[in-house]
Amino acid sequence: MPLANVSGAKPSQLGPARATERLMAPSIRIEKTTTPRPRPNPSDFGFGKHFTDHAFHMEWAVDKGWADPRVVPYGNLSLDPAAAALHYGQAMFEGLKAFRLPDGSIHLFRLDAHVARMGRGAPRLCMPVPDPELMAEGIRAAVRADSDWVPSDPGTALYIRPTLIATEAFLGVRPSNRYMFYVICSPVGSYYGGGMRPVKIWIERDQTRAAPGGLGGVKAAANYAASLKAAVAAKERGYEQVLWLDAKNHEHLEEVGTMNLFVRFDDELVTAPLGDTILAGVTRDCVMQLAGDLGLKVRERPIAVKELIDGAKSGKLKEVFGTGTAAVISPVGELGMEGEKLSIGGGAVGDVAQKLYDAITSIQYGKTPDTRGWLHPL
Repeated sequence: MPLANVSGAKPSQLGPARATERLMAPSIRIEKTTTPRPRPNPSDFGFGKHFTDHAFHMEWAVDKGWADPRVVPYGNLSLDPAAAALHYGQAMFEGLKAFRLPDGSIHLFRLDAHVARMGRGAPRLCMPVPDPELMAEGIRAAVRADSDWVPSDPGTALYIRPTLIATEAFLGVRPSNRYMFYVICSPVGSYYGGGMRPVKIWIERDQTRAAPGGLGGVKAAANYAASLKAAVAAKERGYEQVLWLDAKNHEHLEEVGTMNLFVRFDDELVTAPLGDTILAGVTRDCVMQLAGDLGLKVRERPIAVKELIDGAKSGKLKEVFGTGTAAVISPVGELGMEGEKLSIGGGAVGDVAQKLYDAITSIQYGKTPDTRGWLHPL
């Protein structure tokens, strides 16, 4: 399926060294491994623990553009100790999945949306954007090389991690003149194991994940480093993740852990509006498109912590759940904060969360027709 040029930035805005680079009809070199890895049992997949036999690589230089797209055996990267990604944080990634359908075919879920999001995010970090067609073909090439790794067991998939890092060796704060784009893959099991279950979330009122004008709307590695300390503290309190609030007043809901957040008030589904502090989640978009099929109104608007508290007391608050590639839908059973706990839906999985999870995963595994063009054949 052809992909439009969706870099999200004009070459004139980025300068010649940061413009979208177009490399038409790339010839991808293939080097197959001579030492295949042992295949893990699907019951031991977990998430991100095992990696396939091959990876896709290509490099960018300011005087050459993108070059040498290739599939090679999975292995360690060779980086100079002064590589810019290690010192100045020019690093970002994507995450998507490939599924094996009942007829044995392999499809990538919403490949175009993930390619587009990386194209929008890279310019914010002053990184060059691979042409969408080239990026998509590199992802396909990585999956194609390890197609026999795509599992068929219920609840399993092949997780795909496209990554972009700065590789120039220098000590000085400026955009790098050299970059590497690579794709690695990992067979993964069901995020929940024994079935979807509600999680306990801590509302963080002191630390901040992202601020206006920052990197919160980009899948930059720095965002995840910024979240770790609060996440560790939340787990010490007995909570599994953090609900992040706005950086200025710590009053309005933004993201939960590494996911977008939805709140159901009666028959209305509400989520925070996108901006430079909230990532434009692909699963978030799926939910917004599918919610109408369930007879729900969907609104993007600010949601205050006080509104949650008042809604819990009045009974108007019905469900809270996160959305993301890894878990798809993650229902919240309890919200904790200093001096107060909110039980959501009696601590059970909500009806809407379950229906949305079933609807999305049914499309992913080819159990229901894909009427929106979300599945991209390998």
